Amino acid sequence: MQEINPLVIAQQQLDMAAEKLNLDPGVHAILREPMRTLEVNFPVKMDDGTVKVFKGYRAQHNDAIGPAKGGIRFHPSVTMDEVKALSMWMTFKSGVLGLPYGGGKGGVVVDPQTLSQTEIERLSRAYFAAISSIVGPDKDIPAPDVNTNPQIMAWMMDEYSKYAGGVCHPGVVTGKPIIAGGSLGRSEATGRGCVIIIREAAKRLGMSLKGATAVIQGFGNVGSATARLLAKEGAKIIAIMEIDGGIYNPDGIDPEDVLEYRKKAGTINGYPGSRKIGNEELFALDCDILVPAAMENQITKENAGQIKAKLVAEAANGPTTPEADEILSKKGIMLTPDILTNAGGVTVSYFEWVQNFMNYYWTEEEVNSKLEQKMVEAFDYIYQMSQDYKVNMRVAAYMASISRVAEAIKVRGWA
Repeated sequence: MQEINPLVIAQQQLDMAAEKLNLDPGVHAILREPMRTLEVNFPVKMDDGTVKVFKGYRAQHNDAIGPAKGGIRFHPSVTMDEVKALSMWMTFKSGVLGLPYGGGKGGVVVDPQTLSQTEIERLSRAYFAAISSIVGPDKDIPAPDVNTNPQIMAWMMDEYSKYAGGVCHPGVVTGKPIIAGGSLGRSEATGRGCVIIIREAAKRLGMSLKGATAVIQGFGNVGSATARLLAKEGAKIIAIMEIDGGIYNPDGIDPEDVLEYRKKAGTINGYPGSRKIGNEELFALDCDILVPAAMENQITKENAGQIKAKLVAEAANGPTTPEADEILSKKGIMLTPDILTNAGGVTVSYFEWVQNFMNYYWTEEEVNSKLEQKMVEAFDYIYQMSQDYKVNMRVAAYMASISRVAEAIKVRGWA
């Protein structure tokens, strides 16, 4: 299959919305590329005493509305173009939810499975030290992403604090452990936000979540939280896909039980009562809801025609190519785009950042209630725009977000 460049896709999505908006050409040009990128090469001492040099990136797309915000991933396939695209999506995601942020994204080219815990700590600290000149609580606030977690955020916050005069700066990263200034409700915020959007979309389709069948591609933090919360709403999870294979049971799978099984077995494969399933078959399953919660470019022109779901909810960033978007639209399948569907994470990251500045922390109920309000308001606005302009939900989401960023760019006199 042809390699798909995520930056080209992000720019195509921007161009489509810009055309509908008759966007000022100067603003359009500003938004097509990140305002700042940094590539770093930094040494890390390994456990055996040798020194290895790793490559890392950070992209800051736009800060017209506020500081850059976005995750850091550790993955062997990280590229500058991928990080640029993800930073663009973060700008538009923040815009959809009305958050005072622009987009940022970072990554290190590494397979963390090959490193010990102490090597991961040294890598995390060294990377953050290397990018410390362009991050900060009022400049760029990273967060966890693929293969990073709260502990890694705590190390990065500690490293930054050393470079900032030894004063603790909890607001430099979000997604931290609670004891280090994290927010209650953050760990499942992305999944919770996904389920809120799925629920609202299902209402528009006249579909009840009770008894609806759902297929989950990706069973990391986001996919597993989405599966668990959907099951609590009465949905029946019939298939789950992980990096090393998938499981299928038309009578339903208990996601909590699968998590327990994986803890012991190290894989979801062989889960009792299920049979093995591949990606191709997974996408073609007869179901009500399909949740791509893995990596970019999973739904393409090659497999979009096989999808039978009534609703595709993008829990991952950039899982659907523009050609696939067109196919799904023609088939009458509703798709809720990533910049809306998975924005629960950045929303609660924003709540965490606010709590850090106030040094006053909310209850989990307060966090979840505020998240519910923000996600429902955003869905209602985007859905109405899609109806008014007769465009799909992705184009509507981009139009709403780009309008907001464009206004800030104009007011600040950049174009």
